[in-house]
Amino acid sequence: MKKEPLKQQVRSVLRWIGWVLLVQFILINISAALYADKLTRFYSNLPGNYSNSGSNIFSKSWKLFTGPKYSKPVVMTIPARQYDTVKLVAKKGGIIDAWFMPVDSAAQGTIILFHGIAGCKTTNMDEANDFLYLGYNVMLVDFRGHGSSSGHITTIGLREAEEVKLAFDYVKNKGEKNILLYGVSMGAVAVARAVYDYGLQPSGLILEAPFSSLQSYLKAKARSIGFPDQPFAFFTTFWIGIEKGFNGYKHKTSRYVKSIKCPVLYQWGNLDNFVNEKEINSIYQATASANKRLVVYDGAEHESLLRNNPVQWRKEIEAFLGAGQK
Repeated sequence: MKKEPLKQQVRSVLRWIGWVLLVQFILINISAALYADKLTRFYSNLPGNYSNSGSNIFSKSWKLFTGPKYSKPVVMTIPARQYDTVKLVAKKGGIIDAWFMPVDSAAQGTIILFHGIAGCKTTNMDEANDFLYLGYNVMLVDFRGHGSSSGHITTIGLREAEEVKLAFDYVKNKGEKNILLYGVSMGAVAVARAVYDYGLQPSGLILEAPFSSLQSYLKAKARSIGFPDQPFAFFTTFWIGIEKGFNGYKHKTSRYVKSIKCPVLYQWGNLDNFVNEKEINSIYQATASANKRLVVYDGAEHESLLRNNPVQWRKEIEAFLGAGQK
């Protein structure tokens, strides 16, 4: 039997490798497109026994390929004190649900609180109670697709900036002069984006554990579900942008904070598995405000820093509210 010339053999091997790489590229993009949809969508009708892990090797592999499903966050409790329910209307008609709680005596100002992804108004209730104790009115907002607000889609802090503006304008129209914005994780990103997009001029910002970009968030998300962070984050960022109609690579907190001129307090836990030290430092350095401070919580993860270390949190918050805005 006649042997193929060496050049033909090499060409055949290269062609075979090329087909394998092409198939892998196509499969990676199909999986990334499915994940892009699942990570930006919440479901209201998932059965109580639904699991993202799968019951056998085939269902596990399929769910790993197609991405997890997450239930829409639900508001399970209401405040123990008097509150008003506020309905804000977004530009495209979505209804944004919020609670406004005034203090009993003359207020020092109003603080508007914004939760992280997969959270809701009650996520920040402990922080709201502390701000009330300090003499501030508080407003708690459900982002679109979360809690009692309409919809099932999130843009992970980009279009949620509209909710920040709606809440800010609502409080401003009540005659409030001293308005502060408090955001956690995605909430912190949405606050920074709102200042960038709408030119908001709050009296101060308190931003806890903001991620530096959509791609950095997706890298952390990949690690949490057992994927290598790249190329997952790169392709999923691309498909989120395609599916939701924006450039995902430009969704960067480090870009938005260049518009922040008011006093700002950053807080971050050094065991945070979603936001690393390099990210928080890059955001802090990029912030335009001359009155800025970064506080690190030793031993804290991506969690409520108040619940992790109430003594340190209260000390830093009181110092910022008392002196940081002057």
